[in-house]
Amino acid sequence: MYLNGLCFITARKESCITLKEIVTSALRAGVRCIQYREKDKARREIYKEALILRKLTNEFGAVFIVNDYTDIALAVNADGVHLGQEDLPLKEARKILGKKKIIGISTHSAEEAIAAEAGGADYIGFGPVFHTATKDAGKPKGIATLREIKKLIKIPVVAIGGINTENFESVIDSGADAVAVSSAIIQGDIEDNVLRFLKILAE
Repeated sequence: MYLNGLCFITARKESCITLKEIVTSALRAGVRCIQYREKDKARREIYKEALILRKLTNEFGAVFIVNDYTDIALAVNADGVHLGQEDLPLKEARKILGKKKIIGISTHSAEEAIAAEAGGADYIGFGPVFHTATKDAGKPKGIATLREIKKLIKIPVVAIGGINTENFESVIDSGADAVAVSSAIIQGDIEDNVLRFLKILAE
């Protein structure tokens, strides 16, 4: 599903170039999973951007996940949706998307991780592993907790929160199936940042 263990979460606010340019650079460098996260725009605008990213990810053979909005994920034929604890319940999202689409759930505790698996999630996002300024996600959970979560469930665990090239290896060593990264890719040279992550992953 996350073909090379690295998923890029879009974060337009942190860059002066367009969303399309940002994602194109990440895909060109080798990212094969794009998670479109947009909290502040009108739904029609989110839909329009999601359409653009769906076309782009198709061109690169990449997985495309829409955050929060199950209806928009369906409308643009995304590969799936990523839901937070406050979003549409997993069971209802599955009714809308069907069995073939990917549904991921954000989790912050063992209880939430176990419930997500029991409810039929295809993967969980777990974090924040480290401190993150990208969003207010609560107290960092740490590598030890991530390792425990991996023992509790069988579905893939995608680690998120404050992950950069300095701590990336420790996250992978903990057993995480993939990592979701935003700031550490978008700040600076996007292609160079991606290549540094992929180099560590390949070692």
